[in-house]
Amino acid sequence: MAVISELQSDEENPNPKPNTKEAEASSSSASPGPSDEDLSRIQGSLSSIDFLDRVIDFLRRKRDLFKDEDAERKIRGIVSAAKENDAKVRKKKAEEERKAADAERRQKAAEAQAEKKPENGQAESDQGKETSGKPNSGNGMDLENYSWTQTLSELTVNIPVPRGTKSRFVVCEIKRSHLKVGLKGQPPIIDGELYMPVKVDDCFWSIEDEKFISILLTKHNGMEWWKSLTKGGPEIDTQKVEPENSKLSDLDSETRQTVEKMMFDQRQKSMGLPTSDEMNKQEILKKFMAEHPEMDFSRAKLS
Repeated sequence: MAVISELQSDEENPNPKPNTKEAEASSSSASPGPSDEDLSRIQGSLSSIDFLDRVIDFLRRKRDLFKDEDAERKIRGIVSAAKENDAKVRKKKAEEERKAADAERRQKAAEAQAEKKPENGQAESDQGKETSGKPNSGNGMDLENYSWTQTLSELTVNIPVPRGTKSRFVVCEIKRSHLKVGLKGQPPIIDGELYMPVKVDDCFWSIEDEKFISILLTKHNGMEWWKSLTKGGPEIDTQKVEPENSKLSDLDSETRQTVEKMMFDQRQKSMGLPTSDEMNKQEILKKFMAEHPEMDFSRAKLS
């Protein structure tokens, strides 16, 4: 009988070489059970098949295993169930490994994205500085293809062109809310909706020294600073506008007072302080409180 011959062989060689692949498969796919420690000690260095062969031989000799006519069918059922369970364990392990790999990939992608964010954030910051910065010396902005300056009532645009350019080569269309200017046969240098309306009849353009186009735009509202030449274009911080004091003397008294008030309010806002209107309201409320000491002003707010 094969079992007996195997048993005799094992007795002659008490330390047979284990089947490494079978041992690894068994240990990796099985979940710990209550008898694992005892069975492992009994199995020793035997391979899985040799150990099973000895167990069956033991049951044949010492128990009534084969007296049951359905023993073979039941054993096959046990083996089939164990095989199915092993397949589930392997599948679960593979799924866990796949999820772990996916999680690792997502983590690496997130780390890579996090490293790029400071660069993007710096780019956005730089863009913000470009589109809302300190005005040039003329309270406007210097751009790549043109520059513009302004006073409260007027705005001047200067566009460099090739030396020797004549007025007949220029295309300039000034409308109430739109400006288009460039050279014939070429894409427009400026083509957009103006930041605020202008008085078309009081606007004009000319060629200066045959090397740049100068455009004078008269603002429709002569009491407001423009943030940009065209809507959607780069903007300046109007709170940093610095009008020339020498030109204030050219204004009539009422206009001059209005301009000075605007300049004062801009400085106050830039420092987080109340404007002239807010200060006036505070003085009125303080005076009213002094005239009516019998009233409770504990909940009154000075804003």
